[in-house]
Amino acid sequence: MTQREHARPLGLRGRGGDGDGGREPRTPPPGERLADRLGAAREAKGVDLLRAERETKIRRQYLAAMEQGAWEELPAGVYARGFLRNYAIYLGLDPDEVLATWSRERGEVPVEPAIVVPRAIAAPRRGVVLGPGIIVAALVTVAALGIIAYIGFQLLRFSEPPTLAVTDPPTAVTEVAEDTTSYTLRGTTVENGEVTIEAPGREALQLLAAGDGTWRSVVDLRRGENRFIVSATDPSTGKAAETPVEIVITVPFAQVAAPTLELTSPEEGLSVENGAIPVRGTTTDATSVTVAAAYVGPAPGQEAAPSPTPASIPAATVELGEDGSFSTAVDLTEGSWTITVTAAGQEGKSTTLSRAVTVVYQGISVVVEIKDSRTWLKVWVDGAVSPVTGAGGKVFAAGKTLTFKGERTVEIRTGKMSTTYVSVNGTAYGALGTSANPGSFVLEPGQPPRAAD
Repeated sequence: MTQREHARPLGLRGRGGDGDGGREPRTPPPGERLADRLGAAREAKGVDLLRAERETKIRRQYLAAMEQGAWEELPAGVYARGFLRNYAIYLGLDPDEVLATWSRERGEVPVEPAIVVPRAIAAPRRGVVLGPGIIVAALVTVAALGIIAYIGFQLLRFSEPPTLAVTDPPTAVTEVAEDTTSYTLRGTTVENGEVTIEAPGREALQLLAAGDGTWRSVVDLRRGENRFIVSATDPSTGKAAETPVEIVITVPFAQVAAPTLELTSPEEGLSVENGAIPVRGTTTDATSVTVAAAYVGPAPGQEAAPSPTPASIPAATVELGEDGSFSTAVDLTEGSWTITVTAAGQEGKSTTLSRAVTVVYQGISVVVEIKDSRTWLKVWVDGAVSPVTGAGGKVFAAGKTLTFKGERTVEIRTGKMSTTYVSVNGTAYGALGTSANPGSFVLEPGQPPRAAD
């Protein structure tokens, strides 16, 4: 057995590795590229890149780069040589010859040590004389020790998981100011390590460490507890850090005060006639203000509630001014009512004020609204033609609202009953009819519209 066979790994001596069939490494034909030899050797071995990655612990992208001759895609320096040597051994090729071919193809010409023949001397010198044999032996020993150290380093590296540390925040549990919305996480891992940051209910963040192993990432913060799990993977070995780092950053909830609310109108116990009730006031620390009204019962002096019974008015949002002021009006039917104003703020805080009001109509007030399409109208108030429509009547566009007030009656003649909606003293009666035909109606206090004689 030659010294070459002694130096070759067990899988290359003829016993046969996984799939090599016990054959000796073939001699490459002249001019064959190293990349082609690697691909051909793997195919002859009967394995694919996925299996080769699993058995050599070399990432598939680097195996493919070696078989394509894309040497610039390999890690620099000793890492590339280590990958190439380990892959050559796995494929049953001579690793030294493969490395020499790789150097040649890349234009790297190894420098042979110069052997100097000593000049003849008349008499032998005393002491130790370093001859060519001793020098060559020393160089071979140093080279062998270097190779052994490199292989040992590679084996140690492939067997150890990457390091991982979080340097900011400096502690695992951190509390920040209540107005903080983001934080920059910082840490260290292996060179060009792949770092993943996960948080419940959020999309995972992935980033690459720098050449010195440092990394940083900005994460969004929500009020309350923000929990992050940081992990790392060494791209050259595929190994993950043994223990992910858990970081908890807490953003405290701010103390939110309830909004203030002041009503300047209506006054408590207000009594009005024939008109909308103004609602005005101011608020602070509120995001919205709503106004609602609830029917309580007949007004003092009324025998019973009007028919049909007035319906309560649901809460409606009013517009807020820049200074927190608001103003609106509520149309109410005759009777006793409670007007409720609510100012709502953050974190569900709210403030509510109520006012009791009474509506006692005098005479008759009719509100006419035109809907869906333009309509012709002519109106009489207490028997006299209203100047709003004139003696010949007038066409009004859809969306138009008209108000007529009198002492006893209001008579309406419309070109389309289905588009003419009326309210009498705050009570809504809807459209005057279901058809688009013309019609004439008499309106009186406390009574639904009736057809004119």
